[in-house]
Amino acid sequence: MTEILDNTPVPVGGISHDGIVDLRSDTVTRPTDAMWEAMKTATLRDDTLEGDPTVALLEHEAALTLGKEGALFVCSGTMGNTIATLVHAPRGGEAIVDAHAHMAHSEGGALSRLAGLFCRMVPSTRGEMDLAVLADVARGGFSRYGEPTAIIAVETTHNASGGYVPSMHYMQGIASLGAERGIAIHIDGARLFNAAVALRQPVSALAGCADSVTFCLSKGLGAPMGAILAGDADFILRARTLRRQVGGGLRQAGIMAAAGLVALREMPARLQEDHDRAHRLWNGLAHTNRIERDDIAPQSNIVRLRVPDGRAEAYCQRLATAGILVRANGAHAIRVVTHRHVTNAGIDQAIHAFRAL
Repeated sequence: MTEILDNTPVPVGGISHDGIVDLRSDTVTRPTDAMWEAMKTATLRDDTLEGDPTVALLEHEAALTLGKEGALFVCSGTMGNTIATLVHAPRGGEAIVDAHAHMAHSEGGALSRLAGLFCRMVPSTRGEMDLAVLADVARGGFSRYGEPTAIIAVETTHNASGGYVPSMHYMQGIASLGAERGIAIHIDGARLFNAAVALRQPVSALAGCADSVTFCLSKGLGAPMGAILAGDADFILRARTLRRQVGGGLRQAGIMAAAGLVALREMPARLQEDHDRAHRLWNGLAHTNRIERDDIAPQSNIVRLRVPDGRAEAYCQRLATAGILVRANGAHAIRVVTHRHVTNAGIDQAIHAFRAL
C-alpha cells in the first residue's frame, strides 16, 4: 500500500475531506445511513449456536438473487474462495486459475497451504484464458501422470487486468467445459455485481455459469464486512461445516448481516455511477507526461495505469501531496478504483493531479 506522507491528511473510510480523494480501493467505503440504522435495529441471536435470523435472511435473499439453492455468509471473499476449493477438491488435486488470478497471488497461498491443491496457472488476456488451451490442460479423470483437475476458478471482474469483465460467451464456454469433464467451476466474483452491470446481465446469469460463486459485500456494495458463498444445497451444507473449521463461525453476526442486506438490496443499482466515473478518469488521462492509460476503456470501476519509467511508488507519493490517494502495483503500474464516496469533482481533481506529474 502507498505510504502516505506524514503531513498528508488521510480520509476516514474513503470519504473526501480537506481536498482528499481516496481512490486506493472500493474497500474504503463507509456504511450508508440505512446500513447504520439496520445494524442498530437488527434482530440478533448466536448464529453458531442456534442461527441468527438476520444472517438467515441475508443468505436466503442472496441465494434467490444468484439463482442458487443456498448461500452462506462468510467473513471475506478469500474465506469464501477457500471454502469453495475445500468443498470441491480433494487434497492433492489440481486447481486451474488464470495466471493473474487473485486466488493465486493475493490470498495467502490458501490454494496450496490450506486446500492442498496443485495450482496450474494458465495465461490469460484481460481475465480470459484461451478456451482451447484450457480444454487441452484440464484433466477430467485420473491418469497415470497425475491427479485430475478438480476445480477451475474464474475471476470477474478481473482485478489485475484493470477491472475487465470476461464475456458471457467465455463464461458459458467455461461452464460447458466443466460439465463435459466433470470439473467444478467456481467464480471468484468479489465484484460480481459490477460485472453484471457491465455486461447488462442479471447477476444470476453469471452465477449460473458456475457450481459455486463468491461475491463481496464490502467493496462497491459498501457494507463494512462480509461476503457470500453460494451453490447447491449439498455444497452449502458442507461449506457450513468447513466455515467452522477455518474459523468463520460467528456469534451475533446479524449486526453485519443487516448491513449486508442493505448492500444487496440497494447498492447494485448505483454501481453504474462508479463505472461512469472510472471512464471519466480514463478520458481525462488521454495525454499525460508520466503515465499511460490502457488503450481500451475501463469496463467497471477500476482503472489501471502504466508507469513506463518504473517510478509508480514515487508518483503515488507526489499524488498524495496533491490530495489524491492511489496504490502502486509494483514499479510500473498504478491502480485507481472508484466508489460511492468519489464525485465527478473528485475525478476532475485526480485528472489535474495526474497531468501535473
